[in-house]
Amino acid sequence: MALVYSKHPHFITPTTILHFFSSSSAAADPTVTSADPTVTSAVTVLKHHRSKSRWTHLRTLFPSGFTPSQFSQITLNLHNNPHLAFNFFQFTIQHSLCNHSPSSYASIIHTLARSRHKSQTLTLIQTAIRKFHDPNADFDSNTPRLMFETLVKTYRMFDSAPFVFDLLIKACLLSKRVEHAIEIVRMLRSKGLNPMISTCNSLILSVCKHHGSIAGYETYTELFESSSEFSGKKVAGVKIVVPNVHTYNIMMHAFYKDGLIERLERVWSDMIVNMCVPSEYSYSVLMAAYCDDGRMDDATRVWEEMGNGGLEHDVVAYNTMIGGFCEAGNVRKAEEFFMQMGLSEKKSSSVTYEHLINGYCKLGDVDSGMLLFKDLCRKGFTPIGFTIDLLIKELCVNNMVSEALMVSRFALKNNVVISGGSYEFLIKGLCNEGRMEESMKVQAEMVGKGYEPNSEIYSAFISGYEKEGNVELAGKLRTEFLEMQ
Repeated sequence: MALVYSKHPHFITPTTILHFFSSSSAAADPTVTSADPTVTSAVTVLKHHRSKSRWTHLRTLFPSGFTPSQFSQITLNLHNNPHLAFNFFQFTIQHSLCNHSPSSYASIIHTLARSRHKSQTLTLIQTAIRKFHDPNADFDSNTPRLMFETLVKTYRMFDSAPFVFDLLIKACLLSKRVEHAIEIVRMLRSKGLNPMISTCNSLILSVCKHHGSIAGYETYTELFESSSEFSGKKVAGVKIVVPNVHTYNIMMHAFYKDGLIERLERVWSDMIVNMCVPSEYSYSVLMAAYCDDGRMDDATRVWEEMGNGGLEHDVVAYNTMIGGFCEAGNVRKAEEFFMQMGLSEKKSSSVTYEHLINGYCKLGDVDSGMLLFKDLCRKGFTPIGFTIDLLIKELCVNNMVSEALMVSRFALKNNVVISGGSYEFLIKGLCNEGRMEESMKVQAEMVGKGYEPNSEIYSAFISGYEKEGNVELAGKLRTEFLEMQ
């Protein structure tokens, strides 16, 4: 964890570490005891016996195991050999030789952190949080705070690494204890320290996910202010972590999902004012927000700024603009971007074709929509159900029932789920053309997909059978429908 203090936003000085942990002297820690023969003997066995025999010797010499304090003292003597210390920890777990406490867990956590074994350290922190959590307590259980205080108390003794607190925060986030993660960050910041930027970003992302973009922005503001209120008092001059482009992207995307464009624009302005260079993703999110809001002039301006900034327009950016213009009814402009996309050797995706098909269908130009659909199929793409539904509807409305049936067969073959409305359009179109046998097959498929026939479908079949002169069957269907009412 790159803890932040003084004038260096990305590093923590040794003086800062000593100041932060000055209240946790080694003499005050309960794990530090006078010479214990059990500790001395266990360390000797672990360090000097062969790997195959040391574990048998330990079980023979110490059948009753070790106290948490003894375990911590033994681990302290093994701090330069983290692999051996971790094996000893697993040995005590496997054979139930220690009733571990938060302090004993902290000792092995610090030992692994000191040697930068981040993955194992994180796993142990997660285990400790679960192990010392009271299952009968509510969500406000103080386990994360307990582990934080224990890690602080034992930090200097084990000459640990600062990122151990980042891992504690990450463990809280992984277990969905977002409030506890925020509390730990506040306790760190109250000492003039901050988690590294990646941890801050993970915290903001989790808050947005679980509590919404507004709450995420409040966390974002608190983390990156030069002074904040903690525990009811204001701590001035707390140096902050500098937000990076990923930070801004997280907040922009959160506001975009919630449809809060003005707030998204505010974050964009913060990024520019703070001289953070936007990424391709930053531009794409802003363009998408403008496109969704129908502000195509603003979207085009952002597109141009992106190019002028030396960034390459990727497939996502092209698709965003194509989709925006299609939604706005300006398919001609969307086609210009589509052609430009090809000239720039960007490979179009299924989404590209779906936008254009949807755009043409909304304009009633189903022929152009079908041409694009056939091109999409040739390229091996499979459109989503919404596009299939829209295409089937427009084809049936334009009396192109055979083409609509072909599109539905493609959907069935590629496991694309179409709506009950699409089945209704197909059945009505086929019945209108007197293709009753095909209509029955489509209706059977419809029922197999869980859609029940409605009055429109009954009316279509009755009308179809009457047109072909089958009055008896038409009458039976009319009676059946009336009995269902």
